[in-house]
Amino acid sequence: MSQYYNSQRTKGLYDPNSSEPFKLSRSKIDLFINCPRCFYFDRRLGVARPPGFPFALNSAVDHLLKLEFDIHRANGTKHPLIEKYGVDARPVAHADLEKWRHNFTGIQYLHKPTNLLIFGAIDDLWQNSQGEYIIVDYKSTSKSEEITELNKEWQDGYKRQMEVYQWLLRKNGYKVSSTGYFVYCNGQLDRKAFDSKLEFDITLIPYVGDDSWVEGVITEAHKCLQSDEYPEQGQDCDYCLYNNAIKSLGQHK
Repeated sequence: MSQYYNSQRTKGLYDPNSSEPFKLSRSKIDLFINCPRCFYFDRRLGVARPPGFPFALNSAVDHLLKLEFDIHRANGTKHPLIEKYGVDARPVAHADLEKWRHNFTGIQYLHKPTNLLIFGAIDDLWQNSQGEYIIVDYKSTSKSEEITELNKEWQDGYKRQMEVYQWLLRKNGYKVSSTGYFVYCNGQLDRKAFDSKLEFDITLIPYVGDDSWVEGVITEAHKCLQSDEYPEQGQDCDYCLYNNAIKSLGQHK
């Protein structure tokens, strides 16, 4: 039993001596940015952060939005939201779109200098009149204020997410617009009753990405994985702060 557990725990972890490409997701790149130590524990040692609760409602919104935009994709028409904001774009069909949307495949690119297979799953793909592909990401929340821009520090991860997707698409040889869009669904809190339905205000937020940082971070993440020493923790990593507090209590017993 212990041998099975150990083999399962090490399955999919980074091995510095392996010549096989190592899959590294967009979310793990963001983990490295937030905390190199948590990233190392996760991808090298197999000790992941405790999982959060699944956001079933967010997944439902994503699914329904995809169905809605897919209708216009099949008909070659613009979605009313695109019309409302006067965006030069329409949902575009692509032979690999379903694969690119799948969490465990996504858009992939082998970064040869590090032998890391970078991948990430997109929500939607549009195209403008210049033939440029546009990355689109769905977000859902429930806030009292109107959401018209990504101006909060915690939303920086959303921007990096968009930029990694743009980088991946470019590395696959596609012409990509620097402007991506967030379809932001904000659950309304001012209804008088639930009435078995949740209504949303939907805004379209443009974001001009800059993926120039991606290559450097991939290289640094690879160096981290190659090392036999634990990296420094992230400055504001709550998980590391918690672990340090527990250790400190143990030392005072």
